[in-house]
Amino acid sequence: MRLKDIQNTFHQELDAIYLKEEVDSFFYILIESYYNVSRIQLAMNPDYEVDDCNVILNALDSLKREKPLQYILGETEFYGLPFKVNEHVLIPRPETEELVEWIIKHNDKQRNILDIGTGSGCIAISLAKHIKKAKVYALDVSSEALKIAKINAQLNNVNIEFIEASILEQPIINAKFDIIVSNPPYVREKEKELIKSNVLDNEPHLALFVKDENPLLFYEAISQFAVNNLSKKGVLFFEINEYLGNDMIALLNHNNFSNIQLKQDIFKKDRMIKGVLN
Repeated sequence: MRLKDIQNTFHQELDAIYLKEEVDSFFYILIESYYNVSRIQLAMNPDYEVDDCNVILNALDSLKREKPLQYILGETEFYGLPFKVNEHVLIPRPETEELVEWIIKHNDKQRNILDIGTGSGCIAISLAKHIKKAKVYALDVSSEALKIAKINAQLNNVNIEFIEASILEQPIINAKFDIIVSNPPYVREKEKELIKSNVLDNEPHLALFVKDENPLLFYEAISQFAVNNLSKKGVLFFEINEYLGNDMIALLNHNNFSNIQLKQDIFKKDRMIKGVLN
């Protein structure tokens, strides 16, 4: 079957759901992945045929159900590194890359680093890859998420000490940390209507949502943990809900952090915060 005919089928089936440019992007990424055919190669040879079209047509069916492309392929890229992903972990976001960049720029010596709620391991692994002398730990409550994170650590050839535990239970870890970082669940239930259906229907709610009445649940637990487990002048980094920046400043002040800095992402949203333990 000609790839151009399959591309036409993609548009017939998907243009009512996605932008036409987005449909083309899906198609070109899939033919590169499945058939090792680039967009330029197809343009030069528009009659290019493939024998097995089932795999890409199955992907088309998944896209019709608004399954994220990263889950269809089982992989994505974060901070220039390859990561395996599945329905047990969030798909890494560009704004989280900004958080990683902030931490790397902050680093000025060998560090013990803890990533809380590691998911796919994207933060911990990126930091281990770029801060060569760091000892990196990664904690998550989900055993299924940790399976993926361990695969990603091997894929990127870094050593991470993984810990299965709930931060809400204040686990005991026999180490002091110079940096603690977390991108915990922060989307309030009332904000679900703002979430695209492809995210809402596919990505793990455990890693996304908190109750409206206690939106800082995880931030409070992590801040308390940090008070007891950061070294002197240790730094706490968070990715945060864009609507709760002032609440986060108040929380860190309350927990004896100073030099608090609220940082906007490239979309001018309050998305990151850091504080230094007094």
